[in-house]
Amino acid sequence: MADLITVDDPDDPRLADYTRLTDVALRRRREPAEGLFIAEGEKVIRRARQAGYRMRSMLLSEKWTEAMADVLAEDPAPAYLVAPELAERVTGYHVHRGALASMAREPLPAPGRLLADAGHQPTAREPGESVPRRSRIAVLEDFVDHTNVGAVFRAAAALGVDAVLVTPRCADPLYRRSVKVSMGTVFQVPWTRIEGWPDSVDALREAGYVVAGMTLGQGAITLDQLVAEDHVRLALVFGAEGHGLTPAADRRLDQRVTIPMTHGVDSLNVAASSAVAFYATRSRTGA
Repeated sequence: MADLITVDDPDDPRLADYTRLTDVALRRRREPAEGLFIAEGEKVIRRARQAGYRMRSMLLSEKWTEAMADVLAEDPAPAYLVAPELAERVTGYHVHRGALASMAREPLPAPGRLLADAGHQPTAREPGESVPRRSRIAVLEDFVDHTNVGAVFRAAAALGVDAVLVTPRCADPLYRRSVKVSMGTVFQVPWTRIEGWPDSVDALREAGYVVAGMTLGQGAITLDQLVAEDHVRLALVFGAEGHGLTPAADRRLDQRVTIPMTHGVDSLNVAASSAVAFYATRSRTGA
């Protein structure tokens, strides 16, 4: 059972994991280096624990102790009880969801292992045996906005995407805002970071994936045309907000794909376009 420890000093070193949460540049560097991420709110904390992440500590206010009582009873990590005003001083914002948890990061899977798992399903015949299956994955190229990262993960989870790959410069899926917007679904969709982008497109092809990038550029086929091609393994690549796909990535694609629009609208937010693409390319057979 967790120790419930009352803390009234914002400079208490035991609260170090929670300091300056609104300083994006600092947290972006610090959290991966220190092997932690922050889960905010009851639902997200529960999903992180259910996914196997170890809780380092919890920060919560008095009124949230009842809602989190079972977690506090089950988990040996220390829980720091603070006044809402102190929580705001430490974190830099009003913690209206009442509870934060510092979670330990797990090593990311190798991209090759992730692709192999995404493209196969276990059989009931032999332990460890698997057979090829239809598969869709998403690649997020150089996203800057953590909100968009979280929204794409939520759409991927809802619409059955098998895995997500993020490029070296893409915003962190485990950053607090990403996790919060994803409603914890970032813990449910297998993901990893790929190196050597866009050269790593070759690894996607070697794993049997047709690589299709969402673009507004000339010469693209429509999303309906891509669906009609009925690819068994499909990698959907989404570019950064504003710029779209980099020219280097664009040149590596097997297909360039666009979503036709009306009323003079020239583009959708990347979170919206990913949801449209995921829904359109979903399996109709359950294979």
